[in-house]
Amino acid sequence: MYGDATNWNEDAYKESILKDQEIQTLTVFRTAWPPSSNPNPNTIVLASSDGSLTSYSISEIPLGFSDLRAPQVKPNAFLQGHDGPAYDVKFYGNAEEDALLLSCGDDGRIRGWRWEEFMQSQVPGALQGNHIKPIVDLVNPQHKGPWGSLSPIPENNAIAVDTQGGSIFSAAGDSCAYWWDVETCKIKMCFKGHLDYLHCIVARNSANQIITGSEDGSARLWGKMQSGKCIRVIDSLKDEKFKVLSSSVSCIALDASESWLACGSGRSLSVWNLSASECVSRMCTRASIQDVIFSDNQILAVGAEPVMSRFDINGAVLSQIPSAPQSAFSVSVHPSGVTAVGGYGGLVDIISQFGSHYCTFRCQCI
Repeated sequence: MYGDATNWNEDAYKESILKDQEIQTLTVFRTAWPPSSNPNPNTIVLASSDGSLTSYSISEIPLGFSDLRAPQVKPNAFLQGHDGPAYDVKFYGNAEEDALLLSCGDDGRIRGWRWEEFMQSQVPGALQGNHIKPIVDLVNPQHKGPWGSLSPIPENNAIAVDTQGGSIFSAAGDSCAYWWDVETCKIKMCFKGHLDYLHCIVARNSANQIITGSEDGSARLWGKMQSGKCIRVIDSLKDEKFKVLSSSVSCIALDASESWLACGSGRSLSVWNLSASECVSRMCTRASIQDVIFSDNQILAVGAEPVMSRFDINGAVLSQIPSAPQSAFSVSVHPSGVTAVGGYGGLVDIISQFGSHYCTFRCQCI
């Protein structure tokens, strides 16, 4: 028996196939918890491969863990932040009413919106995207080549902030880190020395330093008060035993005291005492590490496997919790201890402070 093709719509069928493919390949590159007076987490913000910045209300997501049948959830607010993937999202300011939502992406821009305006917008969801104008819009410089030609605008892969100093720091694709002044929207300093593009950056504000990680396999400490000079190089490839496991420095994180540095490089995770300038532990992982963060005195790491690993500072594995994304690019911790893991397939896991899965959802392509 044959179907009736009288009302067949070829264009609609093709569009549905492309939409399904887009949903399956959507990647969450960063998750972030906004500042809030509520001690319990309710809102999570995502930066994704379609250039979008979206916020989701956790209380509206069905409970339970599912990696294959996670419900697709509609965001409660949406911005089209970038042309091309949005790689990072941060909050500038600690008060809910005056915080800025910052993001960076493949288009070489750093953009910022008022968080309160973003959340309280009355514009219908179908009309959101470019309904709010950014109050910060920074663009990486182009480099001059032969005969006055200009290089492409290098991408921004990560950002860090110093709210008290009125500064934003960016890790760019031209092997440089940039120090931006928020008030003037101009570059204060350029940090040069890496041999390949930068993956990650953190601000060590207590020491007036920034730390960068690069494709060249090293992490570097830079002094903001030393005219942008590199004051220390941490070579993740120095140990012959780990050279096979290590490659680029894909992620770095500081603890709350800013005395300890976690450094993810390929299938190797190392912990450094910055005061003593020494590596105190180094561990091997089954898959490449793609994000790392400190949670109290422990280290959380995610990467190219569906697992969130928890280590102590000496490198011992404390727990390994299954996660929905087959490859995870982001792990973030709320002050309450609740953790968010985001990655491939537009999947996000919310994990309680006790290690149990609170909910899993799939982002909706806008």
